[in-house]
Amino acid sequence: MTQVEPQKLAKDRRHLIDVLMSRDAFADKVFRGGKIVNVISGEIYESELAVSGEYIVRLGDCTSLVGPKTEIIELDGAHVMPGLIDAHMHFESAMLNCTEFTRLSLPTGTTSLVSDPHEIANVLGPDGVEEMAKECALLPNRVHTRVPCRVPDVPLVETCGVDITSADVPRMLEMPTVDGIGEMQSVGAPRFAYDNTPEVFDDAIKSTVFTRAAGKVVDGNAAALFNDQLAAHIIASGTDISCHETTSKEEALEKIRYGVRILMREGSTQRNMQECIRVYTEDGLDPRHLCLCTDDMLPDDLRDHGHMNDVVRRTIAAGIKPVLAIQMATINPATWINLPDVGVLAPGKLADLCIVKGELAEMKVHQVYIGGKLVAEDNKLKIEIPPYRYPDWVRSSVKRSPISKDDLEIKTAGSSAKVRAVGLIPDQNLSRAVEATVSVKDGVAQANVEEDILLGSVVERYGRHGGIANGFIHGFGMKRGAIAETVSHNTHNIIVMGTNHDDMVKAVNEVIRIQGGIVMVDDGELIGTLPLPVAGLINDELNAAEMTAKVSEMTKIAQTRLGVQVHGPFMHLAFLSLSTSPVWKLTDRGLVNVETLEILPVIIEPAMANA
Repeated sequence: MTQVEPQKLAKDRRHLIDVLMSRDAFADKVFRGGKIVNVISGEIYESELAVSGEYIVRLGDCTSLVGPKTEIIELDGAHVMPGLIDAHMHFESAMLNCTEFTRLSLPTGTTSLVSDPHEIANVLGPDGVEEMAKECALLPNRVHTRVPCRVPDVPLVETCGVDITSADVPRMLEMPTVDGIGEMQSVGAPRFAYDNTPEVFDDAIKSTVFTRAAGKVVDGNAAALFNDQLAAHIIASGTDISCHETTSKEEALEKIRYGVRILMREGSTQRNMQECIRVYTEDGLDPRHLCLCTDDMLPDDLRDHGHMNDVVRRTIAAGIKPVLAIQMATINPATWINLPDVGVLAPGKLADLCIVKGELAEMKVHQVYIGGKLVAEDNKLKIEIPPYRYPDWVRSSVKRSPISKDDLEIKTAGSSAKVRAVGLIPDQNLSRAVEATVSVKDGVAQANVEEDILLGSVVERYGRHGGIANGFIHGFGMKRGAIAETVSHNTHNIIVMGTNHDDMVKAVNEVIRIQGGIVMVDDGELIGTLPLPVAGLINDELNAAEMTAKVSEMTKIAQTRLGVQVHGPFMHLAFLSLSTSPVWKLTDRGLVNVETLEILPVIIEPAMANA
């Protein structure tokens, strides 16, 4: 959304004064018979609310503002609350373009959101960010884009498609909808960066100082940081930051004391609110620094459960009073993001409203208004949102040749080997350090399906060095076949896991052939394909309904045919290469100890003959 020009704003405000003071001007809409959720005072009370044009005129008895053309909206006891705000999210994670995501999200009451396009940035660089920002500028909801200041975040352990540095930041800050820098993962491991890549610190500071001087915001990314490392991260990121990677009460406690805004994440496969909220429920800390966000949502979860209304619902179910839970998705993020015109119901503020029927705790959104205009009712859009298609140049991001079985093999001596594996933690992007024993056949380490130790590989897809790193994965319960995908945080190379090399090779080569997506293979048979032609991350050829159905179908195949035992398997797999989130991850450079950023040998015993 573009900023309102001062002349127009002055004219709009003068009109609101006329509505209040003149006997000849009246409100366009008056909402009657409802209960106001006042996130400023923390109250719920019966009141009318008047709207003129895009703005709220006043609350209270609005009889004097009713004219012959005023629309009276009878609420029959429903609650009126500000439109909900997602304080941090990635459109790409839903594998939908921004338009189709909005088609699912807007009817659930999310009227504003902060989009971080660092996924497409890792693949296509600033040009990819600009394409997404252009699309966001066309949307009816209020999208605030945060751009990355550095890609790749950890250059020694991962490879991206296009590098980004501080030199690119001024250009990106001028793009449509952009109002700051996104999550600062490049200084997410301060000790390693200081000791090994000091230029990363210098570059990050240059970007954040420039951005803050321009009056824009910076998001932090302080996963499992404490003491000196946390303080260094805060300073490098610009001192006033957020963190959506907080997963423990202890982290949240120290961060709030430092003034960090805790964006309590409740997405499809990462759920941290119930842990973070303990700083309020157990320690009584001021909750104004607690906000809600999703980070990463799958399209079928949006369809089946909702967006921020579901996050608020879960927060209430965790024992938080409804008004406070709603504050965490309205006034708290609006204050942090520096959005003075949304997130509250007050005179002169934008009339972004949610009408909630029934018990507030159930968060059943009946109507959604943006700028005083009805945009959704009973989970159906009331406005037209034209489909959007990206230009052809974004559809050729896989720039490598097919692989062979030999490329994925881990060669070692003996009849068995003790190995390291990346251990999945359901509903987290953190991982476990797992050690296990696998058999060795003809000098090649095999999967141990009975012990849930799968083969795993990450294949560099940008043609920059062509490397392939092989390892093991634990925690999916998969019994057969292979899954490969180009959604693989952060740099989005091809990640594949499987029970055997033959199926893995076929899955990877099919991903290469279709220029990105998700592929499943079982016993040499191609059993599921979801093309993601836009940067290997997004499908802009299927609409929201078609895409949700397809993702549900693919998930069912993974669970019933391959035996995968976790929900959201493709998103869970994608996070096993996230080199900024502890403990062990697998990237195109190898098995990474994220806490030290050391590349670990996969084979513990005997010594590995060919890494």
